[in-house]
Amino acid sequence: MPPTTPGPRTPAHDRTDSTRFPPAVDVALQEAGWQPGRWDIQQAEHWADTLRAHTSPAGHRHTVFPAAVEAWAEFGGLHLTGPGPGRHIAPTPFAIDPLHGLHLARTLGDLGRALHTDVAPLGREELTDHDGATYTQSTLAIDAEGRVYSLDHTGDWYLGPDIDSALGVLVQGTRPLRLGVTPPTDD
Repeated sequence: MPPTTPGPRTPAHDRTDSTRFPPAVDVALQEAGWQPGRWDIQQAEHWADTLRAHTSPAGHRHTVFPAAVEAWAEFGGLHLTGPGPGRHIAPTPFAIDPLHGLHLARTLGDLGRALHTDVAPLGREELTDHDGATYTQSTLAIDAEGRVYSLDHTGDWYLGPDIDSALGVLVQGTRPLRLGVTPPTDD
């Protein structure tokens, strides 16, 4: 099993300048409680242990890897809402909490096999009903390379090559790319 402890913190984790995120994303993150240098590795390791310990009734298990633990440590526990109508689609409120995907080990494993990588839960996009209760609209996932996906009833979506890009897509309402089968070429 690969190590799950993140490597050394990169300079991106400690950046205090305002160029890491577009302004709307930076504002949404700060309103949700994020600040440059945020790093709750204790909570991230708790989530990693909980996911590792869970086995579905059919025997499916989660994979945990450094890219997921790093994303959980920096952004875990945040609930974000995009400002305004969105660039292409309406932004959906979302939460970074991998335990929203606790019972999806098989689904995430299937996606990982299709993508030839490991995939772990990251959080969820949410719907709120008229009574204020929230429900999962889609599951957010991250792969071993740090790429981020959204899985919903209409398909699987690529949100970006890293957590920063995915946050931009979600907060700004940018249209994600749908994952699909690439037709063979006639080469």
